[in-house]
Amino acid sequence: MEAKIGKFFDSVAGFFGGGDHIPWCDRDVIADCEREVVDFTNGGSEELKSECIMRLSWALVHSRQAEDIQRGIAMLEASLESSSSPLQKREKLYLLAVGYYRSGEYGKSRQLVEQCLEIAPDFRQALTLKKTVEDRIAKDGVIGIGITATAVGLIAGGVAAALARKK
Repeated sequence: MEAKIGKFFDSVAGFFGGGDHIPWCDRDVIADCEREVVDFTNGGSEELKSECIMRLSWALVHSRQAEDIQRGIAMLEASLESSSSPLQKREKLYLLAVGYYRSGEYGKSRQLVEQCLEIAPDFRQALTLKKTVEDRIAKDGVIGIGITATAVGLIAGGVAAALARKK
């Protein structure tokens, strides 16, 4: 019985906690990636510079800091049109979807991950992200319905109490 109760509370905590499986990145990794970009800008090949910028973009959209995420999104959007291969475009769309997911723009994230899956339908990370985004959208809908129902109940209770006082 106690195990069932424990599982119940764990599932409730998971529901409200939103435990996704997308990795986080810390400031040290971002700083290292920024140094790499600077180093290769000053004298590296264009291909290596591009790889460094992709690593930095990955680190930024996986950051816990909103300003880093926004910076990563801006970098990826600026470079999306210049993608030379479908693989590069797929990677950038996926990272953009992660960035928008992290910033709470779930609709935009779902749209981007679907574009990514048009290029590579079996891309496992994108499939996982799509499920995560859809679960989050559904969860937010359930929470929204609960808040609305509570508000309606409180208003109805207030009206009923006011009418009871008048009688």
